[in-house]
Amino acid sequence: MSATVKPGKATEENTGAAEPVTARGRRAGAARRVTVVRTRGGHSVRLDVPAVVAGLVLLAVALAAGIALIGSGDYPMTPAEVITTLTGGGDAGQEFIVQDLRLPRVLVGLLVGAALGIAGAVFQTVSRNPLGSPDVLGFAQGSSVGALVAIVYFQAGTLAVAAGAVVGGVLTGIVIFVLAWKRGVHGYRFVLVGIGASAMLYAMVLYLLTKANIVEATRATTWMTGSLNGRDWDQFGPLAAVCAVLVPLLLCYGRPLRMLEMGDDAASALGVRVERVRIVVLLAAVVLVAAAAAAAGPISFVALTAPQLARRLSLPRFLKGAGRGAPLPGPNLLLSALMGAALLVTADWSAQRLFGADQLPVGVLTGVLGGGYLLWLLATERKAGRI
Repeated sequence: MSATVKPGKATEENTGAAEPVTARGRRAGAARRVTVVRTRGGHSVRLDVPAVVAGLVLLAVALAAGIALIGSGDYPMTPAEVITTLTGGGDAGQEFIVQDLRLPRVLVGLLVGAALGIAGAVFQTVSRNPLGSPDVLGFAQGSSVGALVAIVYFQAGTLAVAAGAVVGGVLTGIVIFVLAWKRGVHGYRFVLVGIGASAMLYAMVLYLLTKANIVEATRATTWMTGSLNGRDWDQFGPLAAVCAVLVPLLLCYGRPLRMLEMGDDAASALGVRVERVRIVVLLAAVVLVAAAAAAAGPISFVALTAPQLARRLSLPRFLKGAGRGAPLPGPNLLLSALMGAALLVTADWSAQRLFGADQLPVGVLTGVLGGGYLLWLLATERKAGRI
């Protein structure tokens, strides 16, 4: 979803996005309907109508799933009761259940999903590879190593484990960036270095588990699964602060990231400081991933699937001249964040409600679904001749 401000008058226009040619020789892009709304001061705002509609739908889905999740549990509540309690109209028992027990979990889930979604979009844009996500490149494993070091060697508490996860994720990002640097960071080298780092870090995780006693190993395994169980305001506060700073920063870099997709030479010719943009957005994305892991553990595949699903929203196909199933152009940072939030909260509700008394950690469900999606993505990329 994007809005660009420039002088002009109110009007509507159709624009054609950059459209790659498929293996069958057809263009996969779609004609875009852009509404230009005049603002005070002689400026105008260009709104991508399909992206705006898609964003509103995803926001509604995320909020609806959050309300349903708040109403789920041993003390069920209807959506009307949840909304009444959130607006201050519930009784004391409902107030305690919603405000102290369930609302923090939902808010942490929304923020973790949004952070993973937007970070995944950044990694995939910079690497120009749909497999370039924190799950594949080793950043989640780096956070796991940091958390395990805190658990095994320092018997750390919750806050120290979260700090260890952040430190591990950031150090992993710095090391991968340095190793991938050769007159700049390029997509396939970045992905290959990340895959190698992921394998090494996973081996370190296994080693640390062998050094732990049974209590520490159980605690570490539970954390590594990725779960929103027991999340409270202590996890929400730091994560909200990180997202409040870094998400708007990344959104401000949406236009340079869109230009980077055209290649370094084209982006430089358009005035983008390529390496500076890469360093800033990658560092911000790494911190977001580390903060999300610190709050809920390394929840897998949300960062991989959310940006790809945001690109594949099928709303443009109903416009005149749209190609069937045409993906939205550009990194779609805001759409990816909304998709990630909706995916994670919906997955958490499903993990609680669809398996009877055996409630699953949300990381288990996202791992199963994300693994299936990864296989489909690999088959699609192979069929298109890109791998």
